[in-house]
Order: sequence, then structure tokens, then C-alpha cells
Amino acid sequence: MEKYKDLYKWMIIPMVLMQLGIFSDYWGDFTSNAWSVHVHYWTGTFWYLYLIIQPYFATHNKLELHRTNGIIGMFLAGGVCITAFSMMHRDIAVTELSLAEPDTFGPFEPWFFFGVALVEIPLIIAFGFAVIKGILNRKSLEDHAWWLISTVFIIMMPALGRGIQNIYIGINIEKWPDIALMPPLYLSQLIIIGLTLLTAWKYKKLKHSATYLAIAVNVYAIFLEPLGRSEALQTLLKTIIKG
Repeated sequence: MEKYKDLYKWMIIPMVLMQLGIFSDYWGDFTSNAWSVHVHYWTGTFWYLYLIIQPYFATHNKLELHRTNGIIGMFLAGGVCITAFSMMHRDIAVTELSLAEPDTFGPFEPWFFFGVALVEIPLIIAFGFAVIKGILNRKSLEDHAWWLISTVFIIMMPALGRGIQNIYIGINIEKWPDIALMPPLYLSQLIIIGLTLLTAWKYKKLKHSATYLAIAVNVYAIFLEPLGRSEALQTLLKTIIKG
């Protein structure tokens, strides 16, 4: 237990990165966000908060509070998954809008939004899988803790990627619409993979299955562009995800 005594401090880092990444997109047009966006943002935010307070409770003689909050936390995790899936059609709808209004969307062509959807689906599934593994391994402190910690790195990409991309576009705004969209996303993935490996190294979990899963889905996200440009996958998404 002593090993994880400072874990809650480390979990503040991804929480801050996630909030900074999503800040302008969420708070910048707060009143125009759909209800599903608000619910997803707050369930995700509270999940990150839980992954700060739960290690603190577990390592500071508050195990009963840790167990009670854990039950509530599983409810939150389900909310993160379900609300993320409920928003998938928005990506498909935006592809049609970007096709109809290319001048407005500039470099954001339909392939980009298809790619986002194709990346987010495995991220959501991996998140849910890691949470379930955390529940199944609740009697093994090492496995329980690490499966749940891995969820932080599994779902960081959309928020952090968006934030870094917004900064990149702001710096290169004079080139609009001739701005490459992928370089900032590559950078965000390198940051996430680096944080995952650093944290895994600190807690001696480099060879843990949860680490492999977190790294795998973030490497997969690097291929957003070729995935999004695949006409076969675009057709599959439009067939499966209906409004």
C-alpha cells in the first residue's frame, strides 16, 4: 500500500492536461453545446477526479470510504462509456456538414471526422474493458489499481489532441485553410504514450496487460488519417451509426 501513497499526486497531471485540452472547446461555446456533450464532459471530469481521490483514500486509512466511493465510481465509468457512444452520430453528422460547407471547415475535411469516430470507438471499448478488469481484480490491489489507472491514459486522446490541435491552428492561422491537421495529433499521442510509460515505470507496471492495452490504443490513434480516408470504413460507419 505504501507504494501507492503518492499516486494521487501523479493522477493530477493527466487531469490538468485533459482539462487544459478541452477548455476552449467546451467552455468557449458552453451555451451552444448539446446536452450529451455536457453530460459526457462532467462524467469524464468526475471520473478523473475519482482517480485522484480514490488512491488517496486507499492509502490514507480511509478504506471504507474508498469502497463506498468505488461503487459510485463504477456508475460514473458506465456514464463515461454510454455518453461517449451516444455522441458518435455527431461525428458522422459533421462529416456531412463539412462536405456541404467546405469554406467554413477549411482543413477539416470529412475524412478527419470519420477518423475521429474510428479512433474513439476502440478507445471507448478499451476504457470499458479496463474498468471491468479493475472490478474483477478488486481483491488484488496491484491489478485493481493499475487497471483503473490505465483508463486515464486510454481516454486522454480526444481532449488533449483537440487542445494541442487548437493551439497549432492558432499559431498557423495565417495559412488557413492550408493547415496540416495531423502533426499536433501525433504530438498528443507521443505525450500520452510517454506519460503512460513513465507512470508504468515508476510503479513497476511496464509489463502489465493494462499498460499494453493503453499503449496499443494510443498507437492505433496515430493512424487516424488512413483510417478516416478509407471509403470502406466510412461506409461501415454510416451504415452502423444512424441518427
